[in-house]
Amino acid sequence: MLKISNVTKTFNPGTITEKKALCGIDLELNDGDFVTVIGGNGAGKSTLLNLIAGVHTCDTGSIELNGINLTDMPEYRRARYLGRVFQDPMMGTAANMEIEENLAMAFRRGKKRTLAWGIKNSERDLYHEKLSLLDLGLEDRMKSKVGLLSGGQRQALTLLMATLQKPDLLLLDEHTAALDPKTAARVLELTEQFVEQDHLTTFMVTHNMRHAIQYGNRLIMMMKGRIIYDVRGEEKKNLKVEQLLEKFGAAGELNDRMVLGS
Repeated sequence: MLKISNVTKTFNPGTITEKKALCGIDLELNDGDFVTVIGGNGAGKSTLLNLIAGVHTCDTGSIELNGINLTDMPEYRRARYLGRVFQDPMMGTAANMEIEENLAMAFRRGKKRTLAWGIKNSERDLYHEKLSLLDLGLEDRMKSKVGLLSGGQRQALTLLMATLQKPDLLLLDEHTAALDPKTAARVLELTEQFVEQDHLTTFMVTHNMRHAIQYGNRLIMMMKGRIIYDVRGEEKKNLKVEQLLEKFGAAGELNDRMVLGS
């Protein structure tokens, strides 16, 4: 499904602020893999996700998705293959547009646009059905401006938009980090539900060790731009937070955010 080969990325090369973010990353995801990615600040987690999304370009190496070479493809062209939910709940939606208008944009992603006006009744029925899955009452507020919603409601809506047209790859960049614990739990519950029902290949970056262990079928640990631990299946299911803390501690990468988030 996803093949990353010898990918490197250095920011500000040749300057005093040079930062080697990724150092020869090799990674393959199979169809339907739900991979959680964990690591300290500066480990390269978000950089790797942004390279897949096309926000940054690789210095060396290649990225392929379903046999399509994404390496030099601009971000806007990759959008037809990818669904993405950001850490900031305000980034994934258009605040001045209605809920149904936001969903319509997501529904039309990757499709040819026409001069047809408005949203069809059949689409509204679909949006109503999908919004009801969120259990937030948004199905009765489809004409409301998205800017009136809470952060948690917007993040749940962004997740729905990212999965409305089944993406080849779903990218989740610490998508519950800015939410309160109760709302974060609900968004993660919805994430697992959408991933399972559509068999979505998913790449989820998180700082929370419990979430990294609880969700998905595979866990990757990164440190200083490299993958230092890759576990899946029964071995992952039997992992304990204490074991991850020991690995980070042994590598000198343990910090307060990890301890508090675990």
